[in-house]
Amino acid sequence: MPTDTLPAILNQDAGPKDNGQATYLEAVALALDHEMQRDPDTFIIGEDVGQFGGAFKVTKGFLDKYGPRRVVDTPIAETGFTGLAAGAALVGLRPIVEFQFADFISCAFDPIINVLARHHWRTGDPMPVTMRAPFGGRLRAGPTHSQSVESYFAHVPGLKIVMPGTPQDAAGLLISSIRDNNPVLYLENKYLYRRLKAAGPLSMDPIPLGVANVVRPGRDITLVTYSAGVHQGLEIADELDKEGISVEVIDVRTLVPLDVETIVNSVKKTSRAVVLHEAAKRMGYGAEIAATIQEEAFWYLDQPVARIGAKNTPTPTSPPLEDAVIPQPAEIAAAIRAVARA
Repeated sequence: MPTDTLPAILNQDAGPKDNGQATYLEAVALALDHEMQRDPDTFIIGEDVGQFGGAFKVTKGFLDKYGPRRVVDTPIAETGFTGLAAGAALVGLRPIVEFQFADFISCAFDPIINVLARHHWRTGDPMPVTMRAPFGGRLRAGPTHSQSVESYFAHVPGLKIVMPGTPQDAAGLLISSIRDNNPVLYLENKYLYRRLKAAGPLSMDPIPLGVANVVRPGRDITLVTYSAGVHQGLEIADELDKEGISVEVIDVRTLVPLDVETIVNSVKKTSRAVVLHEAAKRMGYGAEIAATIQEEAFWYLDQPVARIGAKNTPTPTSPPLEDAVIPQPAEIAAAIRAVARA
């Protein structure tokens, strides 16, 4: 991709196609198309999802293929169309809600927290609503288009949270999210949309929620991460390997449910752990992972669990300032090196 700016991404086309090198964004589109074809009760709703094809062109061509009853353009009213999706789920449909940016999901906080997340507990009935939201920074989009929102919702019982880091996971986990009878917040890293390509044709088999992936085995230290952190972690692990530090990289893939067993088993082997995410460090999801490690594997730890996250400030638009806020490779490598050698 020639530039890191947000307008460059918004002006590019996508649409469901798999040429054996599908991007992360195309994987999302392919999974949506697969489920729309498979189940006539599924429909997509959100701002600009129809005629415009979505803010990032994920749903380009869907309106022509499925019609306005299944690809529903809405006003700028996140509370309204999220509540509408909840009502549609109550009568047996399977809505897929698109928020243009995860930043705007706060407008729908009430129906998500007080309706979607509570309904099954109150009634025993299913609430199969999937909420897609592009999140994160590195696109120089400023403080209201760059937020990582996972920790807000991870605290709420009744919601599942999925954060894929590869094209194949983006497809398989989205299919599982759509088929799940619980409300799922599916967070897509927009920085990865066109940067990652699959190594071959994508499988449309669902990937179970709640199963982490050990993407790189190691012996000296465990790096627990998700989304863009996976690729940062793998690149840094390759560099540290040259220094004699063997890093095991775990992609948790889903924050809720969290695969505690895989994380704990890794830490029992390496005796050291670092948690990495793009969201602000204070009260970030890494704190939950770190606390879980010390509860489940305390006697195996040789060092305290370290956390790496963004600075506790809104994301700046200025490229140098944004880079100063979001964890950079040198900072991540230094933190892992310090724990591994302590």
